[in-house]
Amino acid sequence: MAAQAQHFTQRQHMLSPGYEIFRYCDCDLGEVSLHHHDFYEIYLFLKGNVEYSVESRIYRLVPGDILFISPMELHQPRIVDDAAVYERMVLWLDKRYLEKLSTPQTSLTRCFDTSQPNHTNLLRLTPTQLAEVQTLMEQLAAESSEPAKSSYGSDIVAQGCLLQLLAQLNRLAMESGVHHEVQDQSGPVIAEVLEYINEHYPDELSLDLLASRFFISKYHLAHEFHRLVGTSVYRYIIQKRLVIAKQMLSNGVAPTDVYSHCGFGDYANFYRAFKAEYHISPKQFTGRAGKENTFGG
Repeated sequence: MAAQAQHFTQRQHMLSPGYEIFRYCDCDLGEVSLHHHDFYEIYLFLKGNVEYSVESRIYRLVPGDILFISPMELHQPRIVDDAAVYERMVLWLDKRYLEKLSTPQTSLTRCFDTSQPNHTNLLRLTPTQLAEVQTLMEQLAAESSEPAKSSYGSDIVAQGCLLQLLAQLNRLAMESGVHHEVQDQSGPVIAEVLEYINEHYPDELSLDLLASRFFISKYHLAHEFHRLVGTSVYRYIIQKRLVIAKQMLSNGVAPTDVYSHCGFGDYANFYRAFKAEYHISPKQFTGRAGKENTFGG
C-alpha cells in the first residue's frame, strides 16, 4: 500500500533522530531554491516533468530514478511543467546514524561517496529492481508513520526495512556505473569553475577574477553558470562558504573563528549571510548542533 502523501515544506533540517521519510505529491509547487542539507538524502522520483541539478550536473528524470545527495552537495529540482503532478519519495539520513549502522565490512555511505570511481548521483533501475526498492521504501514509510509507531515492534521492523534498503541500494550503485548526466557544451568549463571555487573558497573570489582565470567573457560565464548550476556565481560562492562554515560550527569551532577561514571579510558580513540563509544565528546554530551531536550516545 502506497504511503499517504504529505504536505511539502521548505524545511531543510531534521526534527527526528536517525532518519525521516516523506512522500510528496504537488501541483504548482513553484521554484525550490538551490540548497544543501547537513544529512544524506535518497530521492525516488515517481511522477512529473522535472530536471534535477546537483552542483554542475543536470539530470532529466524519468519515473523510478533514484538520486543520492551528499551533505556538501548543492542541489535543486527544476520543475519543467508546473501543471504536471510532481510526486516523489524522500529519505533523509543523519550522518552519525548512518555511520553507526555501518560495519567495518559494510559502509552504508558508499553510494554517496563522490570519491568512489565512476560515482554518479543518479541510479536508473530495471522494473524488477525498482519494484523491490520502492516496496522497501513504502514499508519503511508505513512502519515509521505516527499510527504505526504505537504498534509492537514497529521500530525494529522499520530499522530492518531501512538496513535492507540501504544495503540493496549500495549494491545496485556499485554494480551500475552508468552515467545519465545531460551532456552540455559548457559543462566541462563550468565544472572547472566549480572545482576552483570549492578549492579556493577562503580566498578572494569574483566573477571578474573567474572569467579572467578561465579566459572567458564574464557575461558568458554568468549566463552559463546560472543556466547549469541554477544560481549566480556570487550566490554560489556565498552558499559554498556557508556550507563550510556550518561544518566547522558543527565540529565545535567558535563562530568568531569561523568567518575568516571561510572567506568572509568580517564577522558582521558572516553573521548577516548566515542568518539570511538559515534563519538562525551562528551562535544559535552552534547550540543546536551541540545537542544534535549527542545523538547515538
